Amino acid sequence: RVAEVAALMNDAGLVVITAFISPYQADRASARKIIGPERFLEVFLDAPLSVCESRDPKGFYKKARAGEIPNFTGIASPYEAPETPDLVIQTGQVTVESAVDLISRAMAERSAVVPMEEACGVAIAD
Repeated sequence: RVAEVAALMNDAGLVVITAFISPYQADRASARKIIGPERFLEVFLDAPLSVCESRDPKGFYKKARAGEIPNFTGIASPYEAPETPDLVIQTGQVTVESAVDLISRAMAERSAVVPMEEACGVAIAD
């Protein structure tokens, strides 16, 4: 559904950014097909499980490890890492601002947007 709505909004001239856990390669391939490969930018926010757990203010990972949350992605349910993402960001090694800049630049390469540094007139540092 998300891909269908994103495609409709993109057809209307909007730049659409979605963020969600998509654990299966087949689902991501389907989204790419629906949106169109020329408009789809797959960004893999690659974080080790230990980083994800350290960033979990609600304690979902702890609950999943205790068996309180069944089928939790990465713990009791598999996560298929993207085989050929358009962009990989090691989120344990870069700032949020740098990650946003990397995404902005990747989108600019496809003529979707102007890079954040150009739009804001500020330099982004790691």
